[in-house]
Amino acid sequence: MIECRKMNRESSEDAFSLLRSFLSEDEYYLDSSAVYGGGGEPELRRALDLFLRSPELGFVWLAYFEGEPVGVCMVCFAISTSVGGIVAKLDDVFVIGSKQSQGIGSALLQDLKQELLDRGVLRIDTSVHLQNERAKRFYHQQGFRQLDEEKLACVL
Repeated sequence: MIECRKMNRESSEDAFSLLRSFLSEDEYYLDSSAVYGGGGEPELRRALDLFLRSPELGFVWLAYFEGEPVGVCMVCFAISTSVGGIVAKLDDVFVIGSKQSQGIGSALLQDLKQELLDRGVLRIDTSVHLQNERAKRFYHQQGFRQLDEEKLACVL
């Protein structure tokens, strides 16, 4: 059974462990991390603490399989002029390797979509590395569509 829920103080170490794996192992994240600012564990801990202190900014969403943390993603909120309301930016979607291709990522996003709908969010935006064909297929299967735009970043 897959259970999904928002991170809280008690589950923040689960989120830390999963996101640390993603940020240190994902070849596509690592390829872009120099532009993103690619901090380390202290930055990850600060980010998780910020989510806990400022839930109006977003949250970390966790997936558990038989009680074990196996998946994670992060959501930040923004206002969109094109839909006239709140949208969610989806980042760092990750399922541990031994649990991939078992429906956990799909369950993670389906439950997340319902959570966001319940909050009145009108759209989810995400990005994917240009070379990550597996992620592109996954997002397309989840109802995401490609935009003819390029993502840019400027670390301040």
